[in-house]
Amino acid sequence: MSKTVFCDFDGTITAVETFAGMLKEFAPDLSAQIMPQMYARTLSLRRGVRQLLESIPSQKYADILAYAESKPIRPGLAEFLAFLQEQSIPFIIISGGIQGMIETVLKREGLLDKVTAIYGVNLHTQGEYLQVHSDWENETELVAKALIMAKYSGVETIAIGDSVTDITMARRADLVFARDRLIDYLQSENQPYIPWDNFFEIREYLLLRD
Repeated sequence: MSKTVFCDFDGTITAVETFAGMLKEFAPDLSAQIMPQMYARTLSLRRGVRQLLESIPSQKYADILAYAESKPIRPGLAEFLAFLQEQSIPFIIISGGIQGMIETVLKREGLLDKVTAIYGVNLHTQGEYLQVHSDWENETELVAKALIMAKYSGVETIAIGDSVTDITMARRADLVFARDRLIDYLQSENQPYIPWDNFFEIREYLLLRD
C-alpha cells in the first residue's frame, strides 16, 4: 500500500514552539489565561486560537513573520524529505498555526518546494485586528486535521506530531511518531506510538521497516 506522511509544524518541524511562542510574545496576557485551558482540553482549539489571533493588531503581522524567520528546525528534515521524494511518498503539513509562518521557515531552509501541500490558518490583515480564515474549520479545531487526512483515502497514513493539536491526526493515522505532550495524551488513551526526537530517526525507522 502506498504511504502518505502528515506532519505538524509548530514544535515538530521547528525545534521550538514557534506558533505558541509567537502567541505568548504578541498576546502575552491572553495567552497566559487561555493556553493552559487548551492544553487541558477544557477550551477548544477553534475558540482559543481564534481569540488569541484576533486580539493581535494587523500591523503586527510583519513582525509575526519576522519572529518565525529565526526559529530553528529539527535536525534531519532535509534528508527526510529527500528520502520521501526518492520513495514517491507525499509529505503534507497540517498545522493549527499560521500558513505564512510555515512558508517563511520552509523558504529560509530551501524546502518549500519539497512539501506536497500545506494546510494552515490564513489571516486577513485589512482590519484593525487580525481576522482568522480557515477552509478546514470544524466544531473544535480551526484546522481539522482528521478531516484533511480523510481526503487521502486508500493509503497508509503516517502522522508526526508533538502536542494537543495533533491528537485527532494521531487517532486517525496507521502509524504515529509522537514526542513531548502528544506522548502523554496518547498514553492516557492507550494509543500506540513511536517516540522520536529528530527526522533522522523517523527516516531510519521507515527504512528498516520496509
